[in-house]
Amino acid sequence: MSETAGGLMLPFFVYDVFTDRPYTGNPLAVVEDAAALGTGGMQAMAKEFNLSETIFVLPPDDPAHTAKVRIFTPSFEMPFAGHPTIGCAVHLALAAAGDGDFDTVIVLEEQAGIVPVTVARTGDTIAAEFTAPVSPDPRPLGLGPGEIASALGLQAGDIGPHTAHVIHGGHPFLHVPVVSTDALSRAWPRGAEFDRLCDTAGTGSVYVYAPGRDCDWDARMFAPASGIAEDPATGSATSLLAGQLLANGTLPTDGRTDLALCQGRDMGRESRLSLSVDTAGGAITAIRVGGSAVRVSEGRILPAG
Repeated sequence: MSETAGGLMLPFFVYDVFTDRPYTGNPLAVVEDAAALGTGGMQAMAKEFNLSETIFVLPPDDPAHTAKVRIFTPSFEMPFAGHPTIGCAVHLALAAAGDGDFDTVIVLEEQAGIVPVTVARTGDTIAAEFTAPVSPDPRPLGLGPGEIASALGLQAGDIGPHTAHVIHGGHPFLHVPVVSTDALSRAWPRGAEFDRLCDTAGTGSVYVYAPGRDCDWDARMFAPASGIAEDPATGSATSLLAGQLLANGTLPTDGRTDLALCQGRDMGRESRLSLSVDTAGGAITAIRVGGSAVRVSEGRILPAG
C-alpha cells in the first residue's frame, strides 16, 4: 500500500485472461492488500473498474494456502468464478517466481471452497488450470425450444440438439444449446422475453453454445441484469458445461474427456479455454478448466468504504 495526498492507495493489476494476446480474452482487475476492505468497499471498487469481475487478494485463513480471495461483478459477489481464479493465480505465481521457468500450485480460498490452480511457465508460454470446487447439478428448464429461441432472437429450429438445463454449482447458469455457430452469432437477449426466460430459470446468466468451428464448442454468455451484456470468457460456466454434456449423454460413463472451447469471438474478444472432465460410473469425479493470462496494465486505486 502506498500513500498519496488523497490517502492510502492499493496496488491493482489488469490481466486479459484465457488468452496469451493483449486486448483479447476477458479483462480482470486484481486488487492486492485488500484485508482492510469491507464488502461494501469491494463492491464499490468493482463497480468503479466496471469489468465483468474484480478479484481482491487477502491473507489466507490457512497459512498452508496461498491467499484468500473475494470476487465481485459490478453488481454482486460471486462465490466462485473461473477467469478471476486463473488470472489471480497467474499473477501470484509470477510475483513469487520471478524470472525463469516454473511449475507451481497456487491454492486459493474462495467462498465456494478451496481451489488449487496449477501454473507453469515455459519460455514465453504461461498455462494455468484449476480444479472446480463444486460439482454441477443439472436441472431441467421446463420450456420448449420456441420459448427459449424467442428470448434470444432465434427460431425454434436453432435450438438443440441437446436439451437446455439450469446448471447449479456455485453461481447457476442456464445452458442453451444451438445447432450452429451461425445461430450462435445471431443470438442476443430480447428484452422482456429474455427476462421471463431468466425468471423461469432462476438465474440471469445464460450460456449459449454450439459445435465449434476450430474447437469442440463455441460459446457466448449473456448476463445483462448483472451489468454484463456479454462476457468474453466464463470459466465457471465452462466448468458447469460438464454437467450439461453429461445430462445430454455426450460424455463417456468412465474415463477422461478433454475439450477445447472458444468464447467471445462475436464481440471481438476471442478467448481460448480448455475443459477436462473425469467420469466414473456415469458420474463426474473431477472438472478442470485451463487457460493463460497476460498483464496489460497496473496502477494504484483509492480504497472505497
